[in-house]
Amino acid sequence: MASIKQLEKIASQVRRDIIRQTAGANSGHPGGSLGCADFMTALYFGIMKHNKKFKMTGKDEDMFFLSNGHISPVWYSVLARSGYYPVKELKTFRKINSRLQGHPATHEGLPGIRVASGSLGQGISVAIGAALAKKMDKDKRTIYALTGDGELQEGQVWEAMMFAAHHKVDNLIVTVDWNGQQIDGPTKKVMALGNLEAKWKSFGWKVIKMDGHNMSEILKVMKEAKAACGKGKPICILMTTAMGRGVDFMEGTHKWHGKATNPEQTKNALSQLKETLGDY
Repeated sequence: MASIKQLEKIASQVRRDIIRQTAGANSGHPGGSLGCADFMTALYFGIMKHNKKFKMTGKDEDMFFLSNGHISPVWYSVLARSGYYPVKELKTFRKINSRLQGHPATHEGLPGIRVASGSLGQGISVAIGAALAKKMDKDKRTIYALTGDGELQEGQVWEAMMFAAHHKVDNLIVTVDWNGQQIDGPTKKVMALGNLEAKWKSFGWKVIKMDGHNMSEILKVMKEAKAACGKGKPICILMTTAMGRGVDFMEGTHKWHGKATNPEQTKNALSQLKETLGDY
């Protein structure tokens, strides 16, 4: 497993990849992608058992599902940097005939992706299905899923939460990107989420909180969550993050939810992010 310093270096490069992908396409969702760069880096380079020689079945592997599929740039970067496909393919993001569509899809056969996502509210349900399949196959590996806090405004999420607790889907770890922002503004103004910890607990889940920008804490909490698997409850991690993390003029505002930087802004953003693995 990579050290904390190595993971932090990778995360910096992932953030550069996010800025360059979205700026190159003049389209995409950099805000949430930047906010989840630390978590996704920790997951793929420090937590999950996964294989770049990709198989859809995921047998004897941990599996990850991205419910908030609009933050595809961070996933594409982490997959490429993990060796699933060439890093240089990132330059094709959102281009005609590219496998790297704005939202992850499967019909182009992109390694690492098992389901199309981005139609919000569906990811937890998909992850539950995969987790139940693991149980049927007596496969001891873990299912991971990431969802956004604004996405919790979708009713299907709460149905899935009830189902997972009722059926004791205890090989499932769902992380909520709790950044308090969504496309139209702060979640508390669009539709307040209330006490998320109390709500998830009341639905029968084990709930853990963590700082999504503290690499050592991410590793610690994810290991704690993994240790809690197999004990009768699905697990929710409420992960506090800042949208646009790492770029001062983008951080903490919904305005960069779905807007790419112009050339001057791109230069400014990249000047704040260290190149550690080499740009494509």
